[in-house]
Amino acid sequence: MTAWIGTSGWSYDHWDDVLYPAGTPPRHRLAYYVAEFRTVELNASFYRWPKSATFASWRRRLPEGFRLTVKAPRGLTHSKRLLHPDQWCRWIERDWHTLYDRRGVLLVQLPPGMARDDPRLDYFLAQLPWWVPVAVEFRHDSWVCDDVFALLERHRAAYVVMSGAGLPCVLRATAPLVYLRLHGPDHDWLYGGSYSDADLHWWGDRIREWQSDGRDVYAYFNNDGGGNAVRNARTLRAILDR
Repeated sequence: MTAWIGTSGWSYDHWDDVLYPAGTPPRHRLAYYVAEFRTVELNASFYRWPKSATFASWRRRLPEGFRLTVKAPRGLTHSKRLLHPDQWCRWIERDWHTLYDRRGVLLVQLPPGMARDDPRLDYFLAQLPWWVPVAVEFRHDSWVCDDVFALLERHRAAYVVMSGAGLPCVLRATAPLVYLRLHGPDHDWLYGGSYSDADLHWWGDRIREWQSDGRDVYAYFNNDGGGNAVRNARTLRAILDR
């Protein structure tokens, strides 16, 4: 089974001299990223869902074997809170077709203020085509329970395992894939800090366990400050390659 290791996003000014040479124009940053990593979590789609032509452009620009994971739009997850998702699901299906063999996982991050609502989640997941792998990140503690895990399992949807300040770290696998978001080791500031080698060895052991259970693993570092995400992703990948 495959471990897909990457970062959340690829274009940050503070990654100069970490991932790309200082002064690299934003339009050239993706080329440096794909030369080193085989997957990325697209966060820009959360703020504005890209045009179909943009997905087609990524399909052409990304190398063979690359996986683009896409974060669901906030219009669906935060404004509507999954209510009446039908049109959004049609757009997602259309653009997932466009990505074809470059598509990774659809990440659905629910807002911290959205408490458990099983019927709404069940309806949303039922609208997605079976061939769109989906992972759901819950930011409200009420979702963390066996009944919700069972709901996810029925839809073959992944529970997002999280590491980060104030977030529950529950090592639960509910789908053929495991989705891991590493938001930073700082205990007080979400997205802060850099993971130690000991931390990354621990996560490497967890990833190997999931792989031994026959699951692919997608792991993305979201502690982008100071280039920490890039350095941590490099180290974790090296640990897994040993």
